[in-house]
Amino acid sequence: MESEGEGVSLPLIHEHLMMPWNDLRKGHCCGHFLAISDGYYCKICDFFVHKKCVDESTEYIEHPLHSIHTLKLLQSKLEFRCDVCDVRDVMGIVNLCYRCEICDFQVDLYCAKYPPPDFIDMSETHQHKLTLLKEEIKFDCDAKCGKFGYGFPYKCHECDLAFHIECVWNPPEAKHLSEVNHTYHPLHPLKLHTGDVPQYSDGKCRLCSRYIIYDKLFYHCSACNFSLDMRCVLNPPPQSVMDLKVHDHQLILRPRIDSFTCNACGLTGDRNPYICVHCDFMIHQECLTLPRLINVNRHDHRVSRTSVLGVVNSVCGVCRQKVDWTWGGYSCQKCPHYVVHSKCATRKDVWNGKELEGVPEETEDIEPYVVIDDNTIQHFSHKEHYLRFHVNGLFWEENKHCSACTQPIYLQSFYGCIDCDFMLHQSCANYPKKKWHVLHNDRLTLVTSVDNTCWCDACYRVSNGFKYKCGETELDVLCGSVSEPFVHPSHPHHPLYYIPLVGKKFCNGCDNRVSHALTCIESGCEFHLCFNCATLPQVVKHRVDDHPLSLCYGEKASGIYWCDICEKETSPSTWFYTCKDHRASLHTKCVLGDFAGLMPRSTIKLELDNISLEVVLNSSMSRPFCRVCESHCMYPIVLKMLGISGGQYICSLYCLDRLEL
Repeated sequence: MESEGEGVSLPLIHEHLMMPWNDLRKGHCCGHFLAISDGYYCKICDFFVHKKCVDESTEYIEHPLHSIHTLKLLQSKLEFRCDVCDVRDVMGIVNLCYRCEICDFQVDLYCAKYPPPDFIDMSETHQHKLTLLKEEIKFDCDAKCGKFGYGFPYKCHECDLAFHIECVWNPPEAKHLSEVNHTYHPLHPLKLHTGDVPQYSDGKCRLCSRYIIYDKLFYHCSACNFSLDMRCVLNPPPQSVMDLKVHDHQLILRPRIDSFTCNACGLTGDRNPYICVHCDFMIHQECLTLPRLINVNRHDHRVSRTSVLGVVNSVCGVCRQKVDWTWGGYSCQKCPHYVVHSKCATRKDVWNGKELEGVPEETEDIEPYVVIDDNTIQHFSHKEHYLRFHVNGLFWEENKHCSACTQPIYLQSFYGCIDCDFMLHQSCANYPKKKWHVLHNDRLTLVTSVDNTCWCDACYRVSNGFKYKCGETELDVLCGSVSEPFVHPSHPHHPLYYIPLVGKKFCNGCDNRVSHALTCIESGCEFHLCFNCATLPQVVKHRVDDHPLSLCYGEKASGIYWCDICEKETSPSTWFYTCKDHRASLHTKCVLGDFAGLMPRSTIKLELDNISLEVVLNSSMSRPFCRVCESHCMYPIVLKMLGISGGQYICSLYCLDRLEL
């Protein structure tokens, strides 16, 4: 374990720096609660591990149920199943396990730390000793759970009975009291339960309202239908709170099931609010810790928490739904009409988890250029020369490309270098050096180096122009410049917003299923646009026609449409490019290809194979053959392998992925 600044490096546990953290919740290490709260936390991944688990974990262990090979500490797979206790982690809680890299045998950290003994004596409930079977079998558990099992059971050979390990044995070091007397339930003791919650229960902890359906242990009173999860047993909420940042008076916990509206977030609750007896003020337990001052990725300024928003007829800046101005929320001091629901502002996909109260606001210059005179600027990406403004584009000169977006200049206004071929569209020259984006919770930095290719996390295109980057997140400038409200000519009557989709939706441009898209929020509209379609060029030049091609947003037609480039059928309901007389219907991919985001005459490198590839325009009369598919390269930009004789060209990403040397 190494300390780096404020973070701690735990290379065996997690790839990111982790912060020392106190949290009474299940660890992603062992999937259990511990009575102590010390641990480490990664804010990027919302990943928490107990310090005790980290300190006691080694890279390799030997386990009695798999003595033939050592087990290695690894990150667990999705829907991890422990081969010892047969518990499936369908919720993704356990992220670490010990696995045999030869046999795929795996155990969670809890079962690795507490291997079951070969024999146990449970004379209170069964008259014979139980033997741990050292081979995995299918069985029906004869304990009270009565469930089917597959794994290593305890067997009574005399009675031919089989039991889940966790149904008949708990390690002495991890045992919990079978009964507890709890402050918030003085009428009866609470009994320790394992497995599923009773069917008559709502499955929630009475105090914190978290679902306990996936907990292995909880306490319950059957007479009162009262359940507590282990967190609230070990660390119950305080009976009173005095915090002037939350409210001017002392707040008292009212431990009962009762519907109420929280003054802090405006949402209803069904149990245990903290109340002020003087003001009729009520607040969720979780809203007591709402941050005071934060950044949200939908707005350029900080937003601060307020007890009453006071902005009539306002709309939330995140979910775009109406805000009740009489309740609390977040507002911007610089933009009086910008407000956000409390729950929206603190969502994991909106807020980076940083409380900014007491932290000075950054005042760094994000302007991308300095004005020299009315027609001349000095751009930060090209400080060695001045750039001069040109109102009219260079439509017919296809080899003139913008260094930022890598697209041809065409008819757009642009800045051109006085001394070299460097060019920027006027719009690209205005991209700020830093900006917030809906797809990332921290501010992105504009990177102008073209040495490395970028696989955009929004549209999944490859490019080597300018990009916005923070950590491992990379967006090409076309997707990185998308902001709300987003207005697109395909949907001119309503602006589009980034709203996380429930399930995958179909993009109205390409008809592909997408997980995140720009969406129309008008009732009944159901218009979705993926980032790839949202950033397609509206006008392009292609050798197939002497006139410019325009993007057509699909049309209702019964006839058959054909693409003149690939000579295959085109679906008229999806977007396509068409010519001046609208007789052509060209696939967008056929017109642009896979390498439209790469700068012609630049060089990219395949690090795995140590191969350099030149980006070349496919503009000659005789189109080259692709080395992989052995067809004429039909796309406008292709890759040429350097230092290779014969079969030098690659026409698409599909072929690049299948390249064999």
